[in-house]
Amino acid sequence: MVTRAEQLAKTHQAILDAARELFLKHGYAATSTRDIAKAIGITQPALYHHFKDKEVIFLAVITTVGDEIRQGITDILTHSQEPPLEQLTEVSLLLTHKHPADIFTLIHTSFKDLSPTHMRELGGIFMSDYVQPLQRFFAQPELHLQAGVTPAMAANFYLTSLSPLFNSFHRIGDPQADERTQIQTLLKMILFGVAIDSK
Repeated sequence: MVTRAEQLAKTHQAILDAARELFLKHGYAATSTRDIAKAIGITQPALYHHFKDKEVIFLAVITTVGDEIRQGITDILTHSQEPPLEQLTEVSLLLTHKHPADIFTLIHTSFKDLSPTHMRELGGIFMSDYVQPLQRFFAQPELHLQAGVTPAMAANFYLTSLSPLFNSFHRIGDPQADERTQIQTLLKMILFGVAIDSK
């Protein structure tokens, strides 16, 4: 027989699982607590028994996903002997498989709807779990950045340049190509630019 504590824990996790799917797909503003409760067949009051408000659920989801991203990037950089383009391809596959929609847009469009405290928390998660691991990638000696480009600048540019991977409207390259080839087409443009310096 399932105890009350076990049932509460199961419902708590079900809320987080449903919220993760909805927030990552539709964003913060377009997802309501009603949507989350409906997805698992409970009432809104029952949901609020587990979480104070939508912001708390969102932060819990992004904290979990951010942990997975940070650990995934760390594993790729630690265990891969591949050249930088291949490493960044693996990082990009990790990001697109964890995030069904554009990461940068998801994080930054939610800022305007969050309390200042939660906005700072979210900014901290984005920095520690996304930007800083990517800075480590761009700081590798094998990767020769342009003069004046810092690893922090490169990491932020990379994250803001990923939107073509999250939709078919802005797809770059051959639309019939496999996922890895499409990612590498975009990454070559990010890493090496679109024009040759004629000077």
